[in-house]
Amino acid sequence: MKDILIKIIKEIVPYILIIVIVLAIKRFVVSPIKVNGASMFPTLKNNDMMILNETAYYFKDIKRFDIVVVDTKEELIIKRVIALPGETIEYRDNILYINGKKIEEEYSYGKTGDFGPIEVKDKYFVMGDNRQNSLDSRFFGPFSKKSIRGKTNLIIVPFDRMGKVD
Repeated sequence: MKDILIKIIKEIVPYILIIVIVLAIKRFVVSPIKVNGASMFPTLKNNDMMILNETAYYFKDIKRFDIVVVDTKEELIIKRVIALPGETIEYRDNILYINGKKIEEEYSYGKTGDFGPIEVKDKYFVMGDNRQNSLDSRFFGPFSKKSIRGKTNLIIVPFDRMGKVD
């Protein structure tokens, strides 16, 4: 009986280890995330499934125009980084200004209403690409680095859109 129990344990342990490793990778390294809504249109579409890289910013800094996943404490949202810590952001006449300098954007869709200047201080200002249909830092305020769960730029579903996005 004891030999049978030892044999069963030896056979089960590798499977348990595999499950633990897969769950740890899913929780702490990469995980799937679903685009919810049209706030990132046309770059991302509602129901796109993406991979969230939760280790992307362990060794690299967050950059302007990165697509990130932010924890609002209510939900996870996918947005684009527009202003970095220490910068001042302003929109006038549908033009982005960072620290008073005009910044060219290729991701903005629709009209961005005038706002600012807003001093971001030690946080990040994020916005959806679809500026007229996005709850972002204009609504929530800037986010701390701790609130940014990671970077996402790989669509996995639907298969006809599979691949890396800018």
